[in-house]
Amino acid sequence: MRVLGVDPGLTRCGVGVVEGAAGRPLTMLGVGVVRTAADADIGLRLVGIERGIEEWLDRYSPELVAVERVFSQHNVRTVMGTAQASAVAMLCASRRGIPVALHTPSEVKAAVTGSGRAGKDQVGAMVTRLLRLSAPPKPADAADALALAICHIWRAPAQNRLQRAVALHAPKGRTS
Repeated sequence: MRVLGVDPGLTRCGVGVVEGAAGRPLTMLGVGVVRTAADADIGLRLVGIERGIEEWLDRYSPELVAVERVFSQHNVRTVMGTAQASAVAMLCASRRGIPVALHTPSEVKAAVTGSGRAGKDQVGAMVTRLLRLSAPPKPADAADALALAICHIWRAPAQNRLQRAVALHAPKGRTS
């Protein structure tokens, strides 16, 4: 499975592509950051993120895009920008018919480090180890994007089994 991980942000949107399967060695195919100027008009910033995501989709042809689920923060301005960048990534993937999966920061941290409360340094260190890299990807947004892709590759088989089981046991003919 080839997954593009996206750590959304208006100034720095982390992107990383990982290929592999649960229980097998993973390979990093690419990592980087789509940047926009903090003083630019919001519309132009979103277009810049769209162009950057589209380039990554063209270059790597992922089977799935894993995006960090936006969670409530104290700074509404920050969460709004993150949500807008997240929506752009989801739109780019959906426009191409590429499935999108959302993972919370704690899910990603737990999948990669074993602790949902791990710090950025711990995530970077584990991404480096899991992908057999010589150094942690910089900035942290890039490492986080790779962690999202790893998280999805590892969690997808269990999530798929769970969804099939729920669908199998769901009451038939019920409408809400």
